[in-house]
Amino acid sequence: MEKDEIRRFDSFEAFEEICSLAKQKEVDFVLLGGDLFHENKPSRSTLVKTIEILRRYCLNDLPVKFQVVSDQTVNFPNRFGHVNYEDPHFNVGLPVFTIHGNHDDPAGVDNLSAIDILSACNLVNYFGKMDLGGSGVGQIAVHPVLVKKGTTTVALYGLGNIRDERLNRMFQTPHSVQWMRPESQEGLSVSDWFNILVLHQNRIKTNPKSAINEHFLPRFLDFVVWGHEHECLIDPQEVPGMGFHITQPGSSVATSLIDGEAKPKHVLLLEIKGNQYRPNKIPLMTVRPFEYAEVVLKDEADVDPNDQASVLEHLDKIVRNLIEKSSQPTASRSEAKLPLVRIKVDYSGFSTINPQRFGQKYVGKVANPQDILIFSKAAKKRQTTTGENIDESEKLRPEELNQQTIEALVAENNLKMEILPVDDLDIALHDFVSKDDKTAFYACLQRNLDETRKKLNSEAEKFKIEEEDIIVKVGECMQERVKEISLRSKGDTGLASSTQNLFLTC
Repeated sequence: MEKDEIRRFDSFEAFEEICSLAKQKEVDFVLLGGDLFHENKPSRSTLVKTIEILRRYCLNDLPVKFQVVSDQTVNFPNRFGHVNYEDPHFNVGLPVFTIHGNHDDPAGVDNLSAIDILSACNLVNYFGKMDLGGSGVGQIAVHPVLVKKGTTTVALYGLGNIRDERLNRMFQTPHSVQWMRPESQEGLSVSDWFNILVLHQNRIKTNPKSAINEHFLPRFLDFVVWGHEHECLIDPQEVPGMGFHITQPGSSVATSLIDGEAKPKHVLLLEIKGNQYRPNKIPLMTVRPFEYAEVVLKDEADVDPNDQASVLEHLDKIVRNLIEKSSQPTASRSEAKLPLVRIKVDYSGFSTINPQRFGQKYVGKVANPQDILIFSKAAKKRQTTTGENIDESEKLRPEELNQQTIEALVAENNLKMEILPVDDLDIALHDFVSKDDKTAFYACLQRNLDETRKKLNSEAEKFKIEEEDIIVKVGECMQERVKEISLRSKGDTGLASSTQNLFLTC
């Protein structure tokens, strides 16, 4: 969202509101369930704004009223090896504990993430980072951060994101996941600890192998904070037969624009005394309103498949109703903001319309005029040899496509590239995957658009170009760039080869 001029500050406003609520309620600490950052390599601007918010609310002279009594070198395996408020060089009045998610997970030779930067700055306590040692699927030991305040003792377990398929296999492999219980202390038994787990994994069971079943978790837990899922299900739900409750806080801002994210956003204030807890959900006031609707065109009586005007009129009516609904004052909003509007349209039996052109009339009325509409078709089901019905959409799995190139996909599907050269897309794909360059495709698009505009402008000064000739000229520009790339690659063969080798050895 950083490149979105309307929504670029939404996540910072929500994060600052969360920190402000923590300060107002005088909480002992803040617990984050992962994905503090939406990008694996957040921009400098994002890092600076995040550090500013943490410094403003976390560094102060307020006393910290709890102790960490576990082995902190095991809990926080960084250079300093202790909870941040115990550092004599910092006044930390609001400790923040966080695990990593699937967006801000550690990577690279040194296995570092953006959370490690905040941890090195002594702004957060980063725990739950696992070293997947052992043979086969790997082996991990989950050590709790033991927190003590008065007579209340809390064992805080953290499990940062691990690829769901792998963690699923680990849970089903004996001794691959070991849960370390607190050692018995004088006047304190193992059963006296209130056990909390925070994890960041797929919970929705569209594919059981790519999700974590609640029944994989140990029964001694009392409370589970489940990250990753964007839908806010803040009210703790008991898992039958397991003895613990799960809260799913969801994302603080809408990012995916799916049905679940249209629900009101909350944070949970958890009060613990002994082995009892009391939840208190608090609505977030700064969140941008989001309205979602689904429509099946063939089920609408006033829509004619042969009359696109009737389709547009029907969709316009839905958008206007959603905008009006979002503008109604509610107690959970601090100020009026342009709403997010998303309509999922099942167009089976109909032709699609241009979403960008449709959204132009709503510029200044909604925050996302370019993608109000998303089109889909009812998934066809096919039977497997075992008789099981599977959606056609499940035939293509990511692991089956990971060796494909853009060039091969274009050739197989008999596509004709009109603006972007195939070689440029291949380079962008390589940079995106191998270098973790999140802006690779954006840069590729911008570079080609700029070159095309310059070429057309220079020719327009010499010759008169009719409107119908523009598409032809764009194609000619692309062909010229393809020839230039081909000549350049022949001249740079040695350099390209050595660079490729360097990347392969990293």
